[in-house]
Amino acid sequence: MALPCARLACDVLRRKHIFRCQYLTVLNVERDFRTGTANSFREKGRLRDENSKRYITCSALVASVLGYVLYNWKEDFRGDVAGFKFENVKSPFPAIHAATNVFATNVNHNRDKYNFIADVVEVSAPSVVYIEMKDQRRIDFFTGKPMTTSNGSGFIVKEDGLILTNAHVVINKPNTSVKVRLQDGTSYTGTVEDIDMKSDLATVRINKTNLPVMKLGSSSTLRPGEFVVAIGSPLALSNTITSGIVSSVNRQSEELGLHNTNMGYIQTDAAITFGNSGGPLVNLNGEAIGINAMKVTAGISFAIPIDYAKDFLKRVEERRKSKGSQTNIESPRRRYLGITMLTLTPDILSELHQRNENIPWNVRHGVLVWKVIVGSPADVGGLKPGDIVTHINGEPARAAIDIYKVLEKPGPVNVTVVRSGQVVQVSVVPEEA
Repeated sequence: MALPCARLACDVLRRKHIFRCQYLTVLNVERDFRTGTANSFREKGRLRDENSKRYITCSALVASVLGYVLYNWKEDFRGDVAGFKFENVKSPFPAIHAATNVFATNVNHNRDKYNFIADVVEVSAPSVVYIEMKDQRRIDFFTGKPMTTSNGSGFIVKEDGLILTNAHVVINKPNTSVKVRLQDGTSYTGTVEDIDMKSDLATVRINKTNLPVMKLGSSSTLRPGEFVVAIGSPLALSNTITSGIVSSVNRQSEELGLHNTNMGYIQTDAAITFGNSGGPLVNLNGEAIGINAMKVTAGISFAIPIDYAKDFLKRVEERRKSKGSQTNIESPRRRYLGITMLTLTPDILSELHQRNENIPWNVRHGVLVWKVIVGSPADVGGLKPGDIVTHINGEPARAAIDIYKVLEKPGPVNVTVVRSGQVVQVSVVPEEA
């Protein structure tokens, strides 16, 4: 009995020891696992901390260098802006700096390259003058000064005060005086020296020397499509600049209804209006190649070629040498009406029909009144700019010469005009020239 009990006790102790050993083994494995995991996490954390320190150190170093460079660039930029030298700004980025320099250079280059109109004006405008005709018998109610009856432009052709302009600018009623205003605003009293009614040219002289002179070009070499600049005083606004191209270099006077002269006019689309008459039409070399004479409608204006003006100036010089400094001006034989007119050719009428709906399509002939002198018989009688004269004294008015012929006869002139689509009767009493 004792022996089995002893064996049983030994077996229990042995199993307990085995269980204890196995338990300790499990504990050791668990401890080793926990220790290894903790060590692994600690190693990873240590590596992460070291990488963070390296990143922060590198970032701080880069930021310091970049801040130093940008600080220096800021100082250079301020200095360059203060001196208006944007193209010399230094940059830490060569590609950006190079692109900036190219952009600034291109902008300056384009401004210098394409502002050719401004270059022409800078050379030509100082020699352009504003001309007013003052009626000494009529006093303006508001200013108390003689009333302006007409105005126009001119340009200086000699430094001793000789000015070239249109004849219709300075030819007016008796008892009128000529006032000339230069670009700097100074005014002088002018004297009309020579007039050529056929070419519509005249010279005016003022008592002033050392004046800027307009260079005279050649209209014989002018080509259609060339850029031109018109300088004048439209609506009394001195030195107004407009530009356009040459539409035609030889528009014959017969096409314009001017039968008393044999001239080929320059046609241009440069904006020309009342007051531009007598001013220069200038090419891109700053040379006058024409004298602005008349406007028909927007985009259709005419100028007298400068070659005719050169011949006129030569005759003026010859007359001065033979007859003195001032020549006698013969008054026109026909009576004074006070309008500037243009014969409406079929081409011009077609253009007007397309541009102005107030002109009836049944108007097949006529003379356009494009300017009326203030205070003239035409103004007093009721003629207005834009009127189309279709009949005069009951006879068809097909050209300007028809009106000139009537003015050579005595008596009042009954005019039939088309105005804003309506037919109007006007009676005018011309004055003796």
